[in-house]
Amino acid sequence: MTKMTGGDALTQALISEGVETVFGIPGVQLDGLTDGMYRRQDEVRLMVPRHEQSTTYMADGYHRVTGRPGVAMVVPGPGVLNAGAGMATAYACSSQVMLLAGTIPSTLVGAGLGALHEIPKQTETIEGLTKWTARPTRVEEIPELVHEGFRQMREGRPRPVALELGPDILHAVADLEVGEPFAVAAPVVPEEQVTEIAQLLAASSRPVIHVGGGVKGAKAFALLARLADLLDAPVVMSENGRGAIDARDPHALSAYALWELRETADAVVSFGSRFLTPFGQQLNIGEARLALVNIDAADLRAPRRPDIAVNADATAVLEALVARVERREAWGDELRRLREDGDDRVRAQVAPQMAFVDAIRAALPPDGIFVNELTQIGYVSTYGYPVQAPRSYVWPGYQGTLGYAMPTALGAAVGAGDRPVVVVTGDGGIGWSLQEFATAKKYGIPLITVLFEDNRFGNVWRIQRDTYGGRFIGSDLTNPDFELLVKAFGIDFALAEDADAVQRRISEAITARRPAVIKVPVDVFPSPWPFIHEPKR
Repeated sequence: MTKMTGGDALTQALISEGVETVFGIPGVQLDGLTDGMYRRQDEVRLMVPRHEQSTTYMADGYHRVTGRPGVAMVVPGPGVLNAGAGMATAYACSSQVMLLAGTIPSTLVGAGLGALHEIPKQTETIEGLTKWTARPTRVEEIPELVHEGFRQMREGRPRPVALELGPDILHAVADLEVGEPFAVAAPVVPEEQVTEIAQLLAASSRPVIHVGGGVKGAKAFALLARLADLLDAPVVMSENGRGAIDARDPHALSAYALWELRETADAVVSFGSRFLTPFGQQLNIGEARLALVNIDAADLRAPRRPDIAVNADATAVLEALVARVERREAWGDELRRLREDGDDRVRAQVAPQMAFVDAIRAALPPDGIFVNELTQIGYVSTYGYPVQAPRSYVWPGYQGTLGYAMPTALGAAVGAGDRPVVVVTGDGGIGWSLQEFATAKKYGIPLITVLFEDNRFGNVWRIQRDTYGGRFIGSDLTNPDFELLVKAFGIDFALAEDADAVQRRISEAITARRPAVIKVPVDVFPSPWPFIHEPKR
C-alpha cells in the first residue's frame, strides 16, 4: 500500500496498462491528474493538440495503427462535447479509445448550480458514445475502474470507454495499491457452429468470403489469405474491411465485386461485418446461403437473415476453419478476370482520381499508412487504393466524419514508428483542423498531408448541380493562401500540379521525416458513387 493522490493512482494505473501517451488538453478540473502525470513524465507523455476534438481523433488514429488502446483527456462540459465527434467515430469503427473526462466537483454533480463547465446529464451523454462508463466516488476505486475499462476495451467487441473524474477525487489522498491489469478471457470457439460453416463450404461450389472491420491485425491477415487459398474463394472487403487481406493477393476484391459474384455464388461466409447497406438493409447475395460470424450478437439479428449465425471472435473462427477445410478448386481463372475487369471499369469511370490514388500508393511502402478523408480522392480510395498490410488504412466507417482525418492521422503518425503516414483531405475537411499544424510542428510529427483544393464542398456541389438543377447554396468555399498559412506554422509546403508531382513530393517528404503539406489544385471530378452505392436497376 502506498499513499498517493487520485491523479497519481490514475497515472500509475495507466502505466501498468502499457499506456505511453495520453492525448489531452489540461484544465482546472484535471489539475490533479496532470500533476500526477508530471511526476511520471519519463514513463508517460502528455501530447496536447489545439482543439479538444483532436484528443479523441488522435487516440483513435493511434489505436488503429498500433492495435493498442488510445487514451484521451478533456475537461467536462464543452471539453466532453468537443471530444464527442471523435468518440462517435471510434464507436462506429470499434476502436479501443479511453476517454478521461473531467467532471465538476463530485458533491455538485446533478445539483444544477451552474458550476464551471457543468452540463446537464453529462454521464448520459458519454454513455451514448461508449461501451462502458464509470465515475469513481472514492480515490480507492480509481485503479480498479481503470483496469476494468481496459478489460472492457479488449474483451468482446472493442469500443470506446470512459472514466469521469471529479477534481476532488483526483486530489484526494489514500493508501492504496494499483494492482495488475485484469485478465482478458480467451475467445471461445463454438465448435458445432464452426463445423456447420465447414460443411456449408464443403458442399458449395462457388463460395465467397466477405470481411468487415472485425478482421484486423497480422494474425487475421495471414489466416484469411490461407483460408482463401484453400477454398479458391474470392475475398470481398467492405470499406472497413480493407487491409484484412493484401490487395495484391489474387483472391482480394473490392466491395462492389459482390454485385457480380452473387449471380453464381452458392455460399457466403462473412466475418466481422455488420453486413448491411448504408440504408440499413442486408447486403444482396442473391440465392446464396449465408453464414455470419460476429463478436457482437446485435450484428447477427434482423434485418439480416443468416442460415448460420455465429456469435464469436472472427479471428478465432478463421483459425478453426483453416484447420478444417480441405484444398479445392472453385473460381479458378474467373477471379483474375473479375480483378482485371473491376480495375478497368474503375479506371474508365474515375480516371482523374485514380491517377492520384496510384501516385500515393507508388510513393508509400507496402506498410505505409494511408488515412482517408471524405474528399473526392478519398471516396475513390475506398475501393481504388490497394491496401497491402494490416493496420495501414484508416477510414471513419459509417460515421462519415468530415474533418476527422488530419487529427486522426496525427495520432496514427505518433504510433506508426518508422512507417510513413499520408493523409488526403480537401479544402473543406481541412477547415475543421487547421490549428493542428501547430501540433505537428510542436512535436515534430512527420505527417504528410495531401490537400486537394477545389474551392467547394465537392460532393454537395455535385449533388446540387446534378439533382437540384444547379441551385447552388452553401457549397462554395473561400480559402486562405495555404502556402502562407502552412509556412506560418513552420511546416514544409510544396505545390503539386499533377499526379506525378504528388508522387515525387510524397517521396521527398518521407525522406525528410518532417511534417509537410502538399497542395494540389483540382477541378470537378467524375462521380465516385457508382462503385460505392449499387446503381438502381
